[in-house]
Amino acid sequence: MKCYIKDYPRPQFTRKQWQNLNGEWNFIFDDNDEGEKKGYFKAFPKNKKINVPFTYETKLSGIEDESVHYIVWYNRKLDISKEQLQNKIILNFEGSDYKTKVWINGNYIGENIGAYSRFSFDIENYVIQGENDITIKVEDSLSKDQPRGKQRYKKESWKCWYIQTTGIWKTVWLEWVSKKYLKSIKNTPKMDKINLEIETNLLETDFEKQNYYIEIEISFAGQILNKTKEPLNTNYQKVEMNIVQEGVEHILQKWSTNQPNLYDINYKLYCEDKVIDIVDSYFGVRDISIEGNKIYLNGEQLYLKLILDQGYWKQSHLTPPNEECLIKDIESVLEFGYNGIRKHQKIEDERFLYWCDVKGLLVWSEMANCYNFDDNSLQNFTNEWIKVIKQNYNHPSIITWVPINESWGVPEVSLCKKEQNFINSLYYLTNAMDDTRLVISNDGWEHTISDIITIHDYKQDHELLYEEYTDKEMKVLNNLKEYNGKHFLFANGYKYEGQPVIMSEYGGIAIYSEEGWGYGKQVKDKKEFVDRFTKLTKAINNIPYISGYCYTQLTDVQQEINGLMDSERNYKIAPNIIRNVNSQK
Repeated sequence: MKCYIKDYPRPQFTRKQWQNLNGEWNFIFDDNDEGEKKGYFKAFPKNKKINVPFTYETKLSGIEDESVHYIVWYNRKLDISKEQLQNKIILNFEGSDYKTKVWINGNYIGENIGAYSRFSFDIENYVIQGENDITIKVEDSLSKDQPRGKQRYKKESWKCWYIQTTGIWKTVWLEWVSKKYLKSIKNTPKMDKINLEIETNLLETDFEKQNYYIEIEISFAGQILNKTKEPLNTNYQKVEMNIVQEGVEHILQKWSTNQPNLYDINYKLYCEDKVIDIVDSYFGVRDISIEGNKIYLNGEQLYLKLILDQGYWKQSHLTPPNEECLIKDIESVLEFGYNGIRKHQKIEDERFLYWCDVKGLLVWSEMANCYNFDDNSLQNFTNEWIKVIKQNYNHPSIITWVPINESWGVPEVSLCKKEQNFINSLYYLTNAMDDTRLVISNDGWEHTISDIITIHDYKQDHELLYEEYTDKEMKVLNNLKEYNGKHFLFANGYKYEGQPVIMSEYGGIAIYSEEGWGYGKQVKDKKEFVDRFTKLTKAINNIPYISGYCYTQLTDVQQEINGLMDSERNYKIAPNIIRNVNSQK
């Protein structure tokens, strides 16, 4: 897209004036929590170096210490030019786990609580021309009240829980903007009206003293389709415009997996007659809907062929080594013949979503869960989930939001009304913020209110898998029988209402290893792997009411060896073999 800038961390909302702060920083552990008392933000002690944005637990950080440290500090120098000082300077963090405090030149700027969403600080009043000092403290824990996803909450890893992620794990960067600027834009394309609903968010502005306007230009493949200039009267304002201006010849280009068409869009913010901010972006026009028990993309029935991806790399854990690694993963998924990806218990680098938009890969976006149910965990989770939805709303590749997986953080949801109320509140909250996508409130089992009913079943015998879901009484679907040994498909008081059904976790086939862990009995070689994979997938395809599946998983992750690729992205099985099986439905 026109807005694309390599390595730019926010590809849906780009400006030309920015600076990447990744690279070497000073670093120190603070196990006794004495850094604030000793004034590390005024005189940082000489200690280690770290390669940001890789956490100290990883090889690419340059430290590779997998033990638990609850408090870490970062420090670096930053040169600010006279030209930059004429503007407002924003310090952005794409992700830092978990409580982040920032000082500039010894002055406390503020803090953020959360691990998975972007946050920013206005540092305009704290920097000077020339050399500046940035100091960052990050506090983490093994608390189950934190949204932590697959990060372990014990000091040792086990089964499918992995080494913790502590501190800065996504890009840190600067941008400089005008004194009044566009903070965000929310785009909602309407296919039926062939128009675009745009919600602007400006930095707080005195509209009584000055006139502000926004100019919006939409184009496709270099052809300008429409342009408008609208007055702005409030900080939050809706603007509606047709995608194609009357008299311009253009057939609406829909976004789909086969043709991921995207429109360029440019925003110019005016104060009186002067342009004070310019932002480039893009959007895709697509519609995801349900009719009966089937899912439709742009009015055409969609059979979902997803693969589960946890987004871990051997040398860098949750942080992608570079943008090229994200692209390679997406291309591998497509090469295997899948049309979508379930990003499991992680909010991925936004560049990943950009390339899914460009290449036509569907995304189920799933939040990292807490493991407690109490007031603190509810607040931590909900606050960050709201930020995630707002942050990634504009990406057309996302078709489904998944706040909770397998009742994690709501362990008594099957019978507990309070936990059911929380799950349902997440469903309604998510729908209130975004009614253009589907919502699965609790993926896998013990469903309450949900647009899709999802099943997790790792039976390794294809005949038993098929028989479980095709019995005459439909015992699992009608909540008459536990499956997976202990779970009912619906929480108490809820029942199947005719929604689409997806086998959203199955397989998990591991080739024999003395050290690795996998679901079920491991296969002895590749031939046995292909045989089991083929039979399991065909069994799901032959269940008439199921509308898709999600295979576990794309890559090995640390001790878990269920991947179609190993942890270094080497193919275990030739992609064409997997693609041939996926093409049979």
